[in-house]
Amino acid sequence: MLLVILLILMALSVLVPFVWYHASGKTKGKQCLIMNAVSFFGLFAIASIGLFAMAPAAFAAEAEAAETATSGLAYVGAALATGLSGIGGGIAVASSASAAIGAMSENEKIMGKTLIFVALAEGIALYGLIISLLILFG
Repeated sequence: MLLVILLILMALSVLVPFVWYHASGKTKGKQCLIMNAVSFFGLFAIASIGLFAMAPAAFAAEAEAAETATSGLAYVGAALATGLSGIGGGIAVASSASAAIGAMSENEKIMGKTLIFVALAEGIALYGLIISLLILFG
């Protein structure tokens, strides 16, 4: 309940100077800005102190939340590993495959050598997938 009241006061600390500025005919801009900054940051400091004061009560529930936060971060890490390695692999395949096609147009005997470079570039995406599986199930 206290948090809701503080959020309402923070919203009012922004709205009241805005309304006062327009009601005064836009002549008290500097005073409204100072009132806005002082009231907003003052209420923000009070809200922060209040939240830190409530921290010991929430300390018991922190153990349960830590487990869910850890699993959530594991999913984020797995998604980043898969996504970024897929993007990197796509960029690598794009450049190596175009170079391989250009080289094969001049000499058809080097097809096996060029396919190795393209396969190595695709391996980057597979390594990212393996790392994400290790993060999730390892």
